[in-house]
Amino acid sequence: MSATLIHPDVAPAVQPQGCTNFKLRQLLRRVSQRYDAELAQAGLKTTQYSLLSQVLHRGPIRPGDLARFMTMDASTLTRNLKPLVAAGWLEVAAGEDGRSRLVHITDAGREKRAQAQSGWRRAQLQLNAQLGVERVLALHALIDEALPLLADDAPQENLQESGDLDA
Repeated sequence: MSATLIHPDVAPAVQPQGCTNFKLRQLLRRVSQRYDAELAQAGLKTTQYSLLSQVLHRGPIRPGDLARFMTMDASTLTRNLKPLVAAGWLEVAAGEDGRSRLVHITDAGREKRAQAQSGWRRAQLQLNAQLGVERVLALHALIDEALPLLADDAPQENLQESGDLDA
């Protein structure tokens, strides 16, 4: 199954109906419910597991870089880091120049992530089984293709308004 975006200069015969944001949020809620149920067994939420994983693989990392990589604003990242720091799973310490900060994963954070990883794996396999691996691969490809197009610095051309797309 191939997922390709339509070139902006070519008008599709049929326009999407309904609100794309609403549909994406519905999908995200369903997927998050499955991951959250599995990760709750280890005492984590999906966002917390993601933060632990990203800091493990990318850290030590500056909070601004982590926020950009995770497509989060700085205030959301700060809010999401607080419980992980309070639990002793992450640490925010001075960076190289004293003005900058770096986020590090602690040994306890590594253990917590390892404890939750089997739940994450179960959720992933369940999603693959329910949707089918081909559909999950196509979804990943579509997301990977769409993210750069929606980046803050992406060109904003060929935008068309349609009054019948309200949710």
